[in-house]
Amino acid sequence: MTDQTDTTCGFIALVGAPNAGKSTLLNALVGAKVSIVSRKVQTTRARITAIGIEGRSQLVFVDTPGIFAPRRRLDRAMVAAAWTGAEDADEVVLIVDAERGIDADVRRIIDGLLRGERSAILALNKVDLVKRETLLGLAAELNALLPFKATFMISALKKSGVDDLKRDLAGRMKPGPWLYPEDQLADVPERLLSAEITREKLYDRVHQELPYAIHVETESWEEHRDGSVRIGQVIYVERDSQKAIVLGKGGHSIKHIGSEARRDIGELLGRKVHLALFVKVRENWSEDPERYREMGLDYSP
Repeated sequence: MTDQTDTTCGFIALVGAPNAGKSTLLNALVGAKVSIVSRKVQTTRARITAIGIEGRSQLVFVDTPGIFAPRRRLDRAMVAAAWTGAEDADEVVLIVDAERGIDADVRRIIDGLLRGERSAILALNKVDLVKRETLLGLAAELNALLPFKATFMISALKKSGVDDLKRDLAGRMKPGPWLYPEDQLADVPERLLSAEITREKLYDRVHQELPYAIHVETESWEEHRDGSVRIGQVIYVERDSQKAIVLGKGGHSIKHIGSEARRDIGELLGRKVHLALFVKVRENWSEDPERYREMGLDYSP
């Protein structure tokens, strides 16, 4: 731990509509991949807590699930987790997809912040895809809906403007000791992070055929004397037809998913990983309270 006579620390919630770029921004702010990124919306399910350092300030980021109009129990649990993250944080950053603009989800989030009397910082993301005059108009319109503490134009993917946002957040943290060791990147069990990486690879591979009926759990974790680790994970689907999609012809898909996941998990852990994937059918897994506990979500409707 660093000498903590003049340090600052605080919690920052990243909120936004699905696919606004929250997870990409979190990874850029931390400087490492701690949250999965996918082309699909509503990819983040659990709240991911990650730690960034800026000078003498420790920034504890909470990447929340996207806030949208929930339809299923899982949707409601994800949205509830997002709002809890915002309520508990010292600062809130609202990420808005500048290309998409102000849609129903963005208005819903702003209304929620207003009801909770929460101030926020605005991060207009994907600004490299939008003309400057459009950006200025969008920023003005958003600030008319909710006066933000500050507005930043960023591209999380290209890391443009991210350093400015990070420095601003560091300046808002309160004096106090750091809550985590200097080299810790996330306050999430490695078992969960590893399962999330595999889920990301699943989305990349079968995102069109298998929308959201996937859940991944790390079932076994064996440490070896040579420093490597053997991980066994179960991929839960809801029907036999979905199992066939995940496996692919001759097992080709599952082999590709396993290879990609093994590489990224190895980079995350900094050691050799032996990964075994199993696919099981569990009907209506999204109605199973145990799966919610695994994701850190509240099962209550």
